Amino acid sequence: MQSVTLIRRPVPTEIPVFHNCSALLSRIVASRGVDDERLLSSELRHLQPIHSLKGVDVATQRLCLALEKQQRILIVGDFDADGATATALCKRALSAFGFQSVDYIVPNRFEYGYGLTPEIIDVAAPFRPELIITVDNGISSIEGVDYASQLGIDVVITDHHLPGSQLPEAVAIVNPNQPGDEFESKNLAGVGVIFYLMLALKQALTLQNYFEKRQLPSPNIVRWLDLVALGTVADVVPLDANNRILVEQGLRRIRAGQCTAGVAALLRVAKKDHKQTCSQDLGFACGPRLNAAGRLDDMSLGIECLLTDSTDVAMNIAAELDEMNRTRRELESGMKQDALKLLDSIELNQEALPPIICLYHEEWHQGIVGIIAARIRERYFRPCIIFAPGTGGEIKGSGRSIPGIHMRDVIDRVATSSTGLVEKFGGHAMAAGLSLKTEDFADFETAVTKVVSSEVSPSVFNEALLSDGALEPESFSLAVAEELSQRIPWGQAFPAPVFDDVFEVVERRVLKGAHLKYMLRKEGQSGALSAIAFNIDVEQWPEIGEKAHFLYQLSVNEFNGQRSLQIMIQRKL
Repeated sequence: MQSVTLIRRPVPTEIPVFHNCSALLSRIVASRGVDDERLLSSELRHLQPIHSLKGVDVATQRLCLALEKQQRILIVGDFDADGATATALCKRALSAFGFQSVDYIVPNRFEYGYGLTPEIIDVAAPFRPELIITVDNGISSIEGVDYASQLGIDVVITDHHLPGSQLPEAVAIVNPNQPGDEFESKNLAGVGVIFYLMLALKQALTLQNYFEKRQLPSPNIVRWLDLVALGTVADVVPLDANNRILVEQGLRRIRAGQCTAGVAALLRVAKKDHKQTCSQDLGFACGPRLNAAGRLDDMSLGIECLLTDSTDVAMNIAAELDEMNRTRRELESGMKQDALKLLDSIELNQEALPPIICLYHEEWHQGIVGIIAARIRERYFRPCIIFAPGTGGEIKGSGRSIPGIHMRDVIDRVATSSTGLVEKFGGHAMAAGLSLKTEDFADFETAVTKVVSSEVSPSVFNEALLSDGALEPESFSLAVAEELSQRIPWGQAFPAPVFDDVFEVVERRVLKGAHLKYMLRKEGQSGALSAIAFNIDVEQWPEIGEKAHFLYQLSVNEFNGQRSLQIMIQRKL
């Protein structure tokens, strides 16, 4: 549909020798800008220092006071995987520290929307909290914090989303993206922020000899790094050096069987071997199942899965989440077809594609709009915002962007230039959410199109597919695939290796009308290679005997306890 250019990543003239990395992996890592062994470190001692995080000391002091007085704590979470893991980690850690009254609530996205709103403060009232801790939200909750203050409730905000021009009047704000923060990694997920705060709290209590005086075991906060890894990968934050340490340490605990019962259960229902877990499993197996609860019902179910220490309870909840995820996929399929029909009805082509796609349907499900926005973005390589009915005459939108267009900033400029048009908004460069009055959809579409048109160069819409080049015949092996998937965690801004090669099609089989199972042969190889392509127009793909240029990844296929090499085809070039 769009202009596509294949770019092979340049190979550095001098490739460093990295510990426990093959020559192939060293080349791949070097091509991503890593030129120092320390940037590949997975040791916790190389994490960014705790106290460089602005607000962490003030927040720690307030938590110490709450512990001394045994005040009632209420955690206010968010309804995605990052929020769920952050809530579970916070509750587990506070309970381990000796807090006797720790509860949590998660705003129901269909009734209250996102963040610490005044309505959520009313919902919190029955818990009689003396201190509210937000996780993965709160940086834009000015009214909610003011209302809590009027009721005599202190608020500590832990968040990672970008702040607006005004900050809430909270007791403390811990957010690496707030003004004046010197924490070098700005890419912490919400669960990463609360992990740092819990580390700071443990340090402060240790200095007070708190655990020794009360004869309490000192909690090992790193034991919950599986939760940090899951939330970080599922939230698609950039995997900079700091986040790679957090994720790798979490993966090591999962592989060693030292993870929470809930994470183990999510892997099991996804038919993944915990001993071979890689970052992609967290993003594509665990994350969607956990997110299904927040998308379709109540994220409390997902949080309970992460809080239980019972294998049986965790498996029962994980099975329920798995079923929810199946339902989510069915809804997604129907909404995607509706969206494509809407686009087809206006006869879009590359010349007529708007700079940003906005779609609304009165029968769409607001829990699925983010996924549909991502699918449309992938198909047309345009930023996309999908809307569904909310409550009280509002529509809820979820946007996904492309490199070069900062989604949250675009919405901010619409809100600034068209006062009253955008009810609420927040998010990141690549993803954002907002709400509008139903009758304002057309005006918003016009306004956001104008902003993007005036500020974005047309060259941004030329999609560049990056490849790590062709592979030598000897690299097509299970051992290489395993090294590439497990030696280093991959994710946003540190993408997994992708290659391109020309193959001859030896065998071809259609699966469920939308997938292709291939046997491919590369020139110079004697044997054929198993390959698969998902969700494609099978009629447009090569037949037996034809040659084809594919963009692909090496993957590990697990079937009946056997592991084998499989080529995962991403694009036909």
